[in-house]
Amino acid sequence: MYDALIVSDIHLGSDVCQSKKIVEFLKLIEEGQLQTKEIIVNGDLFDSWDFRKLKGSHWKVLSKMRSLAKTKHIVWINGNHDGPAEIISHLIGVDFVEEYRLKSGEKEILVLHGDRFDNFIAKYPLFTKLADKIYRLIQIIDRSFYLAKLAKKSSKTFLRCSEQIKERAISYARKKGAKVVCCGHTHLATEDANGEVLYYNGGCWTESPCSYISVSDGTIKIHHF
Repeated sequence: MYDALIVSDIHLGSDVCQSKKIVEFLKLIEEGQLQTKEIIVNGDLFDSWDFRKLKGSHWKVLSKMRSLAKTKHIVWINGNHDGPAEIISHLIGVDFVEEYRLKSGEKEILVLHGDRFDNFIAKYPLFTKLADKIYRLIQIIDRSFYLAKLAKKSSKTFLRCSEQIKERAISYARKKGAKVVCCGHTHLATEDANGEVLYYNGGCWTESPCSYISVSDGTIKIHHF
């Protein structure tokens, strides 16, 4: 049994949300094929607070989470798209926090979304919104997600921001006394286990393959789904 399974950036309400896949993933937990003590949603469960954008499969995600919350401890960490989520978290029956800490084996693990380390959004909000719309249009047009992945890997600005978020997250975790830090936000599944503080990014559920992080007795792994 895992100590925790961590998913991030589901973005319910967006046209690129892989809602059927997350329902399938949650169903595996519900049926016991994936066994875990905790489920951590590391930010951006929602894309926006316009519930008119939620499709039937998006509501199924919330329903499945509510059902699982009766037997599993579920933590929802605040992301930059989540807004005032306290009311929804109570309806689903999950804990809503800014960051979360757990111990697995001998490792203290800090989990937070990571947007607080992203200065680019605050500095260039209009450009960020425009770039986000263009990127999502690419995702919608190319359902293989090849072009979206290529755009991320070839964008110097994106890669620089991702690296900056990683470095700041590691520095923050070190000050907090954690040996591992897990973020989301960048939508890029990443592992850096070379330093004193280990860094993991859980990727997203808006592209294929989707990804998640498992935590078991101090061992952290990124899986694709």
